[in-house]
Amino acid sequence: MSDAEPSSAQPGPVAPKRKGKVRKRHTVAKVLVASLVVLGLVTGLSVVFIYRHLNGNLNVVDLTPQLGTDRPDKKAVGGPQEPLNILVMGSDARDCNGCNIDNLTGMGQRSDTTILFHLSADRTRAYGISIPRDSMVDRPTCKSPSGDPIPGGTHVMWNEAFSVGGPACTMRQFEQLTGIRLDHFVVVNFEGFKDMVDAIGGVEVCIPQPIVDPSHGINLPAGTRKLEGMQALNYVRERYVVGNGSDVGRMKRQQAFIASMAHQVISAGTLARPDHLVSFLNAATKSLTTDLPNLVKIGQIGYQFRNIGLDNIQFITIPNEVDPADPNHLVWTPQAKLVWQKIINDEPLTKRLATDVITAGNVPGSNTPSGGSSSGSGGGNGGGKGGKGGGPSQPDAQTLADAGLCA
Repeated sequence: MSDAEPSSAQPGPVAPKRKGKVRKRHTVAKVLVASLVVLGLVTGLSVVFIYRHLNGNLNVVDLTPQLGTDRPDKKAVGGPQEPLNILVMGSDARDCNGCNIDNLTGMGQRSDTTILFHLSADRTRAYGISIPRDSMVDRPTCKSPSGDPIPGGTHVMWNEAFSVGGPACTMRQFEQLTGIRLDHFVVVNFEGFKDMVDAIGGVEVCIPQPIVDPSHGINLPAGTRKLEGMQALNYVRERYVVGNGSDVGRMKRQQAFIASMAHQVISAGTLARPDHLVSFLNAATKSLTTDLPNLVKIGQIGYQFRNIGLDNIQFITIPNEVDPADPNHLVWTPQAKLVWQKIINDEPLTKRLATDVITAGNVPGSNTPSGGSSSGSGGGNGGGKGGKGGGPSQPDAQTLADAGLCA
């Protein structure tokens, strides 16, 4: 609460007390309801109609029967709520509207992007942990939608699970390898990604060198600018002519893009504009395959971010190294197990475990200083409960250059 200003010492009537400004918190749930009401009053649109429309966009799928009976238990931790673990997968299937971007038809489904989003039990920090698609792992057996067994594999690429069994096999692979119980999953396709970027008016990125890839129809000049639609999709997909050409570099660039997107949605007034909000939600819900049952549940999850500062929304890559058996592949280092154990215990990641961190409050190449645009009470040193000096470290100049990001 704000303290009132002292009244004037001059003779005469006592000046009315003025309250200090209270920081506004744009939370998904509150703003969504208010915006829908405004739209209903101003334009005559029915709130119920809009809600049903957005709800109807969702492709809700329950994958529980495919995940087996040997799933890891969720550890009880201290906090007002339970930790939340959501596995986000990007689908590059070409069978959706606008997804056949490079004439690669009949290729089935693949996933080049897998990110675990962990929300702490005290709702003061959130991690996005990327898993390289080239990681070599032992894939467990899983089930098809019809219940038929799908054989596992030894020392196979991470993204093979999505190809052979879709999101359920990727989820089972994740749980069995990490010991982390997943609460929800989300799959996003190309069309939805482009629509969400367009719905918020593009996402600002800083490109240090021109990106020219004639083979894939990509031509992006250097400089800081907002990318929309296909340009944005090309930017996060490009691998071969940016930085050092590695998939790890591409993931770091994707993390920076998502961080910039989160920064814009939270702090640039997107949630305060009813037309932009409904447009964004319409684009987002159209593109999602998820087990989240309705818009209310999605709004509740968004609401739980209200006390997390932008600096405490952090993106890292699971620790990895080159596979000794093949320089084109990666394997997780022993530190990866320590990262997963921290997530299981709902503990903040230390600087030793989380390096090259990108935050939504300090996107590479942006003009926003760290902590300068945090919302809620969690902003500051970026380390959550780790304290000063103990939290994750930001990427150095070489790491940013390898990813094709501005320093």
